Amino acid sequence: MTRNKKIAIIIIASVLILFGIGCYLVFNSLFGAPQGKAEAERFIVPLNIETKDAIQQLHGQGFIKSERGFKIALGNVEIQPGAYKISKSMNAWQTAKIIKQGSYMKWVVIPEGLRKEQIAEILAKELNWTDQQKNDWITKFTAMKFDYLEGVYFPDTYLIPKDESGLDVAQRFIDKFNEKFAPYAEKFAKANIKWDTALKIASLIQREAGSKDDMPLIAGIIWNRLLQGMKLEIDATLQYITGESGSWWGVVKPEYKQIDTPYNTYLYKGLPPHPICNPGLDAIDAVLNSTETDCLYYLHDSNKQIHCAKTYEEHLENIRKYLK
Repeated sequence: MTRNKKIAIIIIASVLILFGIGCYLVFNSLFGAPQGKAEAERFIVPLNIETKDAIQQLHGQGFIKSERGFKIALGNVEIQPGAYKISKSMNAWQTAKIIKQGSYMKWVVIPEGLRKEQIAEILAKELNWTDQQKNDWITKFTAMKFDYLEGVYFPDTYLIPKDESGLDVAQRFIDKFNEKFAPYAEKFAKANIKWDTALKIASLIQREAGSKDDMPLIAGIIWNRLLQGMKLEIDATLQYITGESGSWWGVVKPEYKQIDTPYNTYLYKGLPPHPICNPGLDAIDAVLNSTETDCLYYLHDSNKQIHCAKTYEEHLENIRKYLK
């Protein structure tokens, strides 16, 4: 082999080696693991976030080396909200695979004013519960204590493991209630109001109010009726009695007022045996900070504006004026 051929071979081999090194460096910069060894961590994707923003978070928190490389590994898949277990020792393809498989924790949003059956429906949908699991949550796990049958399953946004038991989910909600209710507990005690009494009233306020602005006035009217020994005559209690799947808070019919149950505030004085829904903090606060009023009656017009009356005659006039 001539000297020139040897030089040519050396040059070609060097170029190939350099090319290979270059390819490796580019590939590693796009798809390589950020760290050599690392424990698995929880990566949370917030609600209502776009995939591009979630990828930026992955990069910003050091889970991927390159946003561009990860987009290639992820393909056309949208990153779903929730929590994922990933490690900084994973390459882009491994991380993308886990995210494509779906989160191990799901966001669950519980609006204010739902009864526990409605909450069970949301949980069943988001956590993929069977009918039996949903029924157990309603009849067992939320019925283990007399005072916890309703009202303590606090409305909030939760991040829940998909395999969490129904009992643990119920306790999670109760723990959140205890945390949120704690600042009010001492105030209710000082006002000589039992916590369960406050929660019953708050549940009525929550279901009756057109908005949070109405809540203090409705609270004041409820207190007036209670202190005067009047029947509360609150339609929401009739809705609670007759509610069923697909129509938990339906239209109240006149015959409902004759249903014999302690929840019927048209038949019986005082508060129902338990809250009729799970109220938020605005309704709880309204119990403590109700509006001082002489009104004993109220209604909402078609625009959800509240109108109160001191006498039944005034209330009838409001009905004629705003509802007919």
